Amino acid sequence: MKLKFLLLALLVAFQAQAQNNAVSQPKEILIIGTFHFENPGADLAKTDKFNVMTPAVQQELETMANKIGKFGADKFFVEWPYTSQGKLDTLYEKYKSNQLYDYLLQIWPKQTSERENEIYQLAFRAAKKGNTPRVYGIDVKMDLPFDSMMVAIDKAGQTPLKNEIFARLKTLEAAENARRKKYTLTQLLLMNNTSEYRKANYSAYVTLFNRAGALNNFKGADVVDVWYKRNLYMYSLVQKLTESKDKRVVVVLGSGHIALFKQLIDLDESFKVVELKDVLNK
Repeated sequence: MKLKFLLLALLVAFQAQAQNNAVSQPKEILIIGTFHFENPGADLAKTDKFNVMTPAVQQELETMANKIGKFGADKFFVEWPYTSQGKLDTLYEKYKSNQLYDYLLQIWPKQTSERENEIYQLAFRAAKKGNTPRVYGIDVKMDLPFDSMMVAIDKAGQTPLKNEIFARLKTLEAAENARRKKYTLTQLLLMNNTSEYRKANYSAYVTLFNRAGALNNFKGADVVDVWYKRNLYMYSLVQKLTESKDKRVVVVLGSGHIALFKQLIDLDESFKVVELKDVLNK
């Protein structure tokens, strides 16, 4: 019996020591949730475009990038397919040598809005100013089965839920469009990175979508499952690509992704969240 208690005490002590070691020097991870500057219309909520190419907004981006660059990140992570890292490397090298926009016109001559992408306008700009050697793509594309969920809602006769979903989307669209007419880019990004905005951004997945379908139909839960799975895969790439020598990293993603990333980071003993407002206020 004494041996059993001794072994248990040693196990508890070992676990406590291991935990202390794991959290003694957590890496700082600056999380930046943003809307898509070029507005490709890929999100469920359809919003008006915000012009990031005006002189005033470009100056804002310069100011923000300078402050983010001073954060001294060892790596940047962005919403780019991780399977196309070679192309992202080429684009970043072109950006650092001031050749990116000419290069974009060569490879995508019909996509003139491509240069507005937040990866180039914010992440590349800040990474270059901070002498960060490489920007990593961590996106893992997965199609949300939204249409299948809506079919399941119709079959289950969940008309009130259907109306609630579309009303929520319209409310989000109207609120976002109003903000884009009223506020500067800096103000918009600071709003996008509040706890209130994060909760509103993804709460519909659990509050509304997860309820969809008849008792024996889980098409709604499938939508939530794919959304969580995609973000877990993306966060897994951040964990795998962050090396022991790294002290600080930056993640620039759509606000919905960052909302979930914040939850994951809070559970991860290896990282400590740094908020955008704390960097911009320095």
